[in-house]
This record gives sequence, structure tokens and C-alpha cells, in this order.
Amino acid sequence: MRLIALTNQKGGVGKTTSTINIGVGLANMGKKVLLMDLDPQANLTYSMGLQAHELDKTIYEVLKGETAARDALIETHGVSLLPSSINLSGAEIELSGVAGREFLLKEALRDLKEFDYMLLDCPPSLGLLTLNALTTANEVYIPLQTEFLALQGMSKLLETIDIVKGRLNKSLAITGIIGTLYDRRKNLNNEVVDKIKGHFGGKLFTTLIRDNVALAEAPSYGKDIYSYKANSSGAEDYKALCKEIIRRGNNG
Repeated sequence: MRLIALTNQKGGVGKTTSTINIGVGLANMGKKVLLMDLDPQANLTYSMGLQAHELDKTIYEVLKGETAARDALIETHGVSLLPSSINLSGAEIELSGVAGREFLLKEALRDLKEFDYMLLDCPPSLGLLTLNALTTANEVYIPLQTEFLALQGMSKLLETIDIVKGRLNKSLAITGIIGTLYDRRKNLNNEVVDKIKGHFGGKLFTTLIRDNVALAEAPSYGKDIYSYKANSSGAEDYKALCKEIIRRGNNG
């Protein structure tokens, strides 16, 4: 099983969009996939057409030990989803005094062994929820806009990942950088891609996710890009990225 945390403390970089469309893309290729929404804003949950505020079993209840992870799963879009809710915003404070609080998610997911991929959509912060994701995962994907300032603030994220790896999760590694909002006609975008390659080398996926209106529109209809607009560049790019993810996994 591959446990992949998608994280970047910056918002608007395509983290949730990538989680959904990688997850559904892998499921379309015959993989058994679990998506997890660890963001109190519940963008992943809403983007998949669910009303997060109406759910009574979410990741919040799981982390609090009030329900089993399996009982909170929802089948949708060909994947399993562990949804979020606004209640999760209180988790940082409520769980701060719990012994072993960094391992709550890992413990909760212990019995879910039937999946090929678990994708964890982290909040745009480096607090307890992201810490739980990094302690649970063995891989980290960082979505990065191919825009000026893309690498700004990355040092804090990389430092956090290093600390988690050193103290809590020896198997953790950054295995993928996803270039998003790419426009090959813009010199600046190409310069930034070169800069990301210089910084992360072969970790940058060859597939770059082009700036595509359909990707921004799909969540408002509660759809993934494949069911919303299968012939869009967004669908094409995420399908190619999924193939690359599977290939890299087979090679490593």
C-alpha cells in the first residue's frame, strides 16, 4: 500500500484538485483508493459533491475515538472517502493534550489494509493535522504552482518533513513534486519549472498540470475532471500523471 500525503502550507496550489483527480484517475486504472480530507474547510469533501456540514461521521469523530475509520467511509466517484467537517477546526486544541497525539491518525487507519493507495489531503498549515498525516504517510507529494514565489516558504515545510522523518517516521520521503497551473507559453512558468528541477531534481513529475478552467469548474458540480470534461487538458494531464505515479511505484 502507498500512503501519500499531499501538502503545501500555501493555499491555492492545486492540492485538493490533485488529490481528487489523482485518486479517481488511479481508481479508473483499477486501483483501490482511499482519499482522506484532513482540512477543516472540507474542500475535498465538498468538491466531491458531499455536504460536509450534514455528515455525522467524519475524520473528526475518528481522531476523537468516537467512531471507527471504516464506519466513516463513504463510497463515491469510484473511491472511498474519509470526509472532513468544520468540527475538525477544534481538533488542534482538543487533541493537543492527548498522549501520542501525532499518531492518532496512524492508529485509526491500522485496520484499513485493503487499499492500493491512500491519499491524504492536508490543510494549508503545519499544525497537528498535517503532523498526523506526515506521521502516517510514507510518501509526500508537494503540489507547486509554476509561478513566481513558488519556492517561497518551502524551507519551513521541508524542515518539518525532516523533523518528522528524524523523530516520528523514518520511512517518510518526498517522492513527487507536482507542477500546477502551468502555461508553456509563459517564459516565467518555464523558468520556474527549471528552478524547481534545480531544487528537487528528478522528484518533479514530468507531467505538468496545465492551467485549465475545467479543473476550477469541476468541484462546483461535485465532479472529478474525468466525469466533468473528459476531453479537457486537465483530464489529459491528470491521467498522464496517474500513469507516471504507477510507473514510479513499480520502479521503486
